[in-house]
Amino acid sequence: MKHLAALNKYFWKYKKLFIAGIFCIIVSNYFRILTPQITGYIVDAVQEKLATNQQIHTVAPKQYNYNYLVLMLINWLTTKQFSLSEIVVLCSVSLLVFAILGGLFMFLMRQTIIVMSRHIEFAQKNEVFKKYLSLDTSFFKAHATGDLMNRISEDVSRVRMYSGPAVMYIINLAFTIGFSIFFMLKANIELTLYVLSPLPFLAFIIYVVNSVINKKSEKIQEQLSNLTSSAQEAYSGIRVLKSFVQENAITNFFSKKSNEYKQSAISLAKLEAFYFPSMALIIGISTLLTIAIGSWYVIHKNNGVTAGTITEFVIYINMLTFPVSAIGWTASIIQRAAASQKRINNFLEIEPEIKNNSNKTEIDISGDIVFNNVSFIYQNTGIEAIKNFNLTINKGSKVLVLGKTGSGKSTLAQLLLRFHNPKTGSITIGNNNLNSLNLYKLREQISYVPQDVFLFSDSIKNNINFGLSNEAEMELIQNVAKLASVHNDILEFENGYETIIGERGVTLSGGQKQRISIARALLKSPEIIVFDDCLNAVDAKTENTIIQNFYTFLQNKTAIIITHRIFSSFKFDKIIVLNEGKIIEAGTHETLMALNGYYAALYKKQLTEEENNL
Repeated sequence: MKHLAALNKYFWKYKKLFIAGIFCIIVSNYFRILTPQITGYIVDAVQEKLATNQQIHTVAPKQYNYNYLVLMLINWLTTKQFSLSEIVVLCSVSLLVFAILGGLFMFLMRQTIIVMSRHIEFAQKNEVFKKYLSLDTSFFKAHATGDLMNRISEDVSRVRMYSGPAVMYIINLAFTIGFSIFFMLKANIELTLYVLSPLPFLAFIIYVVNSVINKKSEKIQEQLSNLTSSAQEAYSGIRVLKSFVQENAITNFFSKKSNEYKQSAISLAKLEAFYFPSMALIIGISTLLTIAIGSWYVIHKNNGVTAGTITEFVIYINMLTFPVSAIGWTASIIQRAAASQKRINNFLEIEPEIKNNSNKTEIDISGDIVFNNVSFIYQNTGIEAIKNFNLTINKGSKVLVLGKTGSGKSTLAQLLLRFHNPKTGSITIGNNNLNSLNLYKLREQISYVPQDVFLFSDSIKNNINFGLSNEAEMELIQNVAKLASVHNDILEFENGYETIIGERGVTLSGGQKQRISIARALLKSPEIIVFDDCLNAVDAKTENTIIQNFYTFLQNKTAIIITHRIFSSFKFDKIIVLNEGKIIEAGTHETLMALNGYYAALYKKQLTEEENNL
């Protein structure tokens, strides 16, 4: 239950609905609790009339311990000296009116409490989603997408069942039991104690079974997350699955996971199947005790118990049947919600490694980029990607970063955009340390084309326009598409720029996705632009066209082009060669060729391959 305390802020936020809901619950139960009292009065009145007509001696008139409203009704009926049939009719009408009023406030109870729970669900989903966006890339590397989806959907939905139905039934249960026991004690204390004697057994069952339900619920939620993750991975990698003919293997794997979840769910269902009938059994025993002991009192004219009293107690017990039976169901909801909220709390308590500096001063990200003795280690693998790295990139210069796979090229780009923080050293732009800059302002003023291209299931136009807060003019979108050499490809589609490209751009080729991603970066027209091996799926001719187009666009802009190839048609101000996170060669094309090292060897090899392909 302590995990659910995190929801208190939401109850406070929507306190008006919550308080209104509690008021409606109280009033609804108030009108319902009048029913057994009026019914008991009618039974006693009928019994007294029958006894009088048959010349049977009767005890002194009963001193009713009813609610004030019922006593007013009885006094009015007595004062007007209605006949028995008229009393029965008037009491029946009163019961109908009270039932309608109780039903009306029950309706309002649901319209307040359940509506509040939907507001809480909305707010919590937004909180979880906002938290996702605030976390850094290392978190997403360590957590499966399916598990993250399960937390924002299944877990939040289970918590809503607590903040809505469970809370409503708990409050309703408290007032139903409170009103019932209060008037039962007023009617007859001794009979009440006998009737309620089975309830301690009920409390013991609830305590024992709830602890088991809690453990099972946590296990089920974990298994459901694993199941969702497995399904998500299969959907995302469907082409790989089919190409390696692994449909049967993945089906068997999923069936095994699904079977484990099924067995756990069945085990919980069996426990609940025992739980609920136990509630009904205890309520049945209470009803039996009411009739048996109450009848003995009536026969022996003891404790002032009448047939009307027995009728009242039977109705009270029946009124308690659903609320008490719902204890098991409500407890199950609470335990499941607690398990889900624990998972949500654990996630929300994670502090991102990359924290935004709330610097409200508008700073233009401009100037020389300086990597000063930078080192970086990936926590999840322990690999030191960058080692004592020093580099100065002058404002407006064009830098080529070369290196083998795993040499640390992409890590440099991610450090520049603060996807990670250096373990040691510092990175500055225009003498401003990246850690001192507003994170969002930093990324707004840098365009980044990642190696792993991601496009959204939207139109081509919206994907290109994605980096801007406002919609760009169509002419600008077409211009950057031309620079990325993808404009003609887009026009070949039936709907042109309005073509919906499917999830992750599945309807496009790898080269088309890369070029659309480049166009998206160019549209921002930033001071700094980083291309991370973003032309590896493009043919040589298109690559040369794009490189040539960069000449005009990149004038007066700082550009970092990361690749494993050499762009011989582009004149770079500086070329660096990385190996195991260190610079092994640096200089211009001419100086590096003169060194006759790695760069020269790669250049000659690439030149030979291009000549052979002619």
